Amino acid sequence: MTHQRMTFPGPVLQLFAAAEDAIAQIPPAFPLTATVAVNPFLGQAGENRAMAAARLARAGGLRVTQDRAQYAAMIADGRIAEPDLEAAAKAAGLDAADLRAAADAPQPGSRALPMVADLARDATGTDWPEFVEDRVGLWASAHFDRGQAFWPALSGGAIVSWRAFASRDLTTGLAGLTGFNAQVSELRGDAAEALSAACATLGVTAEAAPLYFHRLLMSMGGWAQYARHLGWLAERDGGREETCFALLAIAATWEAALLERWGDRIGDGWAKALESYAEPIEPSRDDLLDAALQDAADRAAERRLAETLAAPGAAGETGTDRPDLQAAFCIDVRSEILRRTLEASDPGMRTLGFAGFFGLATAHRSEGSDLVEARAPVLLRPGVASRDLTGASADRALRIKRRAVRAWGRFKMAAVSAFAFVEAAGPLYAAKLLRDSTGVSHHHGPGPAPAMNLPEADRIKAAATVLRAMSLTDGFAPLILIAGHGSHVTNAPHASALQCGACGGHAGDVNARLLAALLNDPAVRAGLPAEGITVPDDTLFIAGLHDTVTDEVTLFEDHGLARHAASLRRLKATMAQASALARAERAQALPRAGTAAALLSRGHDWAELRPEWGLAGCSAFIAAPRHRSAGRDLAGRAFLHDYDWRRDDGFRVLELILTAPVVVASWISLQYYGSSVAPEAFGAGNKLIHNVTGGIGVVEGNGGALRAGLPLQSVHDGDTLRHEPLRLTVAVEAPREAIADILSRHEGVARLFDNGWLALYAMDEDGRMAWRHTPDGWQTVPEDA
Repeated sequence: MTHQRMTFPGPVLQLFAAAEDAIAQIPPAFPLTATVAVNPFLGQAGENRAMAAARLARAGGLRVTQDRAQYAAMIADGRIAEPDLEAAAKAAGLDAADLRAAADAPQPGSRALPMVADLARDATGTDWPEFVEDRVGLWASAHFDRGQAFWPALSGGAIVSWRAFASRDLTTGLAGLTGFNAQVSELRGDAAEALSAACATLGVTAEAAPLYFHRLLMSMGGWAQYARHLGWLAERDGGREETCFALLAIAATWEAALLERWGDRIGDGWAKALESYAEPIEPSRDDLLDAALQDAADRAAERRLAETLAAPGAAGETGTDRPDLQAAFCIDVRSEILRRTLEASDPGMRTLGFAGFFGLATAHRSEGSDLVEARAPVLLRPGVASRDLTGASADRALRIKRRAVRAWGRFKMAAVSAFAFVEAAGPLYAAKLLRDSTGVSHHHGPGPAPAMNLPEADRIKAAATVLRAMSLTDGFAPLILIAGHGSHVTNAPHASALQCGACGGHAGDVNARLLAALLNDPAVRAGLPAEGITVPDDTLFIAGLHDTVTDEVTLFEDHGLARHAASLRRLKATMAQASALARAERAQALPRAGTAAALLSRGHDWAELRPEWGLAGCSAFIAAPRHRSAGRDLAGRAFLHDYDWRRDDGFRVLELILTAPVVVASWISLQYYGSSVAPEAFGAGNKLIHNVTGGIGVVEGNGGALRAGLPLQSVHDGDTLRHEPLRLTVAVEAPREAIADILSRHEGVARLFDNGWLALYAMDEDGRMAWRHTPDGWQTVPEDA
């Protein structure tokens, strides 16, 4: 479609450029099968938070900070101290007194600029924004369907599909928009032409277009975000995908039709609205005050983290003797509690933190499936292929079983059989309902071991790269656990959001087993000394999976363990004790948990709204040797990445950490932040009224806009927010010059820090957060701060 735009005149091409800018303002939303945490402010990362607040207020009526009453409460109880207010005020060019006064002042309102649909609603009494949302949602759920619909939409591009639907949808005429069907039927299958025609009718100028187009896309909710993810993936892989552009053309076509129908009543109002859309965006004083209040809350959290890290740690934490056991976990904040209890349970245990895909970005095909799962961060394109090792007969049997289950499921729900099925077979499901209601479930053992097909030289290089990135190049224990993580839950459409973010919304078992096999490979062991790494002959790697609901760890005994029987018994005993301690700690924070034992069945209860808190509360990322954080209670709020800059030749590992794990962690943190402060746009709504649509997402009730982001119950306990909306504090133990050099070569990452979306600290040789990064350079943090 792009090449056809060259036939349009210059002014129209300016509108198309504005459309691309507006599309870039929309965050991507990934399907439920592999939910990927996304920074909802991704499109605004190039501007500071006050400017983003001004933009999103006009485009969506959103607030991007907490209610002022929350800041007032934090000031009153001392969580935000006077130095925090003074530092935030100074950075914003304000006075601390201004911030205290703002916190006590009434909450300012926020209202989006009007669309034609808004003006038509006010003029006619018909809720046209809701009507358009409903009709677009009905079409989109079928168009984007991934196997759920019984009657799929017409194939072809979005414009072709929507034209076929809208030209036959008599509901529009019945609502009062007569002639719309005929108008739509005359459209060609060209989104650029449709947008051009609509803009001509609307009188949209190049100055008004960027914000107006952003407003239209925001009005489409999660459907625009889902379409944006298709384009985002294409751009990541060097291609182009134009579904989001087509959605914009569809929204503009609705607007043009409403203006043609009621232009005599709303024409003057629309002319004024276009003038407002064309005005430059500038933060108001309230925007500046609210951003500064949030900055003060963030600085208070940074101060508390610094105090925690400065406190005395575990005894013997800097020892260089060979540990008896080691366990490498994902940096996920949920691992912090288990790592802490493991180290407390056995003095001979040392833990490490590394991104949960363990350096193996693999495109994996599971047993009995042709679907390829990207077991890697979404920022990376998988470079390795893997598959479950299974025999042909077992694979075929599993495929037959799954097809039978799918056929049975479709029969149960089909229009001609659903009611008869309930009458005849419903009582047979009594036992299953009782089992699900009581949380009783059968345990399923581990599946077949995965394998990847790599030449020997590539296997050796991959192993050396991963070990260096883990800062694990010597001091190997006799038995080393590689633990991925997953969340076993039921009746949870957003289950993949509880899985490993570094594994593309899947569990980390595949990556853990692949790495253990790689590091146990005799040919790899023999080739590692040439890479400068020697793994002792008596060292064995074993894979495991940490269930973040129960804190139990399943061990995959894929390799001979006879020589390590004593170490294995010790590991299992340590795990059992540590898991019990971790459950006891987490049970205190979960509603209706009662006792730690209740967590063992919580994930199997189909009625449980909060099987776990996921990553709620995440607020820090620490890249340093483990002894800097060992023995400190970080309350399951910190991503912990082991990193020793003295072993990092050329700071290549540091560059990888800042440009990949830190960015992924920031997406997770900001997704929780956005779902907390702007749930109407960046939250998935109430689980109690969710319906899965198209197999890709959820709607509230029976239709309307797709809801992206996290459900309310993932951040709120019914009385108060359980995720404190804070920016991520990144603390790195490395020379400041090395950090600055990396940021100078990665503008996108630097912008996150410079514009206040993240905070960056450099740690000194004592592990103190001694320097704070600012747009003007490093700022020394006083020792008594």
